[in-house]
Amino acid sequence: MSSIFDTQTAVTPTTEGGTTYSATLDGGWKVGGGLNGGYLLAVIGNALRAALPAKPDPLSISAYYLSATTDGPAEVDVRVLREGGSVATAAADLRQGDDTRITVLATYGDLDREADDVRTSAAPFDLPPRELCVPNTMAPESLRKIAPLMGRFEMLFHPDHIGWAVGEPNDSGELSAWFRLEDGRDPDPIELLLVVDALPPVMFTFGQLGWAPTLELTAHVRARPAPGWLRVRHVTRNIAGGMFEEDCEVWDSADRLVAQSRQLARLPRTT
Repeated sequence: MSSIFDTQTAVTPTTEGGTTYSATLDGGWKVGGGLNGGYLLAVIGNALRAALPAKPDPLSISAYYLSATTDGPAEVDVRVLREGGSVATAAADLRQGDDTRITVLATYGDLDREADDVRTSAAPFDLPPRELCVPNTMAPESLRKIAPLMGRFEMLFHPDHIGWAVGEPNDSGELSAWFRLEDGRDPDPIELLLVVDALPPVMFTFGQLGWAPTLELTAHVRARPAPGWLRVRHVTRNIAGGMFEEDCEVWDSADRLVAQSRQLARLPRTT
């Protein structure tokens, strides 16, 4: 049986051998005024994968969010710019009607080529055992209202990072949580494109709640994740000009840093 995530990020070629793919975007991934940017990046990631069958994995992908995307039909146009021996570079646009919603430039390859070579000087961040963390099912109604996508996965938050949910923000600029999809599907490189944008905006820790539209997001996928829960941390260090940056780390159950991202987003708004 297919995972809900796989079904709702699936793409279909519109013509045989073509480079345009159709998708049906699901409203269950809505946050604020549009669909979640990580979910949309996974949809585009699947279109790129379909266009590059010999190099199925995202290695680096940069997305610019031009306007809010809504649920319903969409198309992804893929243009392969160069395909070499180990990597390929391609561009993609997600469109709804005459509007281009997202434009992407990506490098794809095969993570199995160097599967055992995963090294980092970074150390896993501190996250208490799952039984001591706080589930997203306890999120306040105000958050569930603007972010129904929270029903699509399980998040267990570090208890020191959720004061904002009870009106006690700590101004730390840090959020971390355990993460897995609602049906327990084991993670893969395409899912990591969702995960880097799945947690609430880190500005919540400053008491600024609401939808924080992403302007640009760049993700690096380092390795194919091991089965099991992921650990995710978002941190910000810069807030200026009505925008903030948000850095993300994703660690797998084997204590490997499997994905990183940085995004630029607007400060949260309620509509």
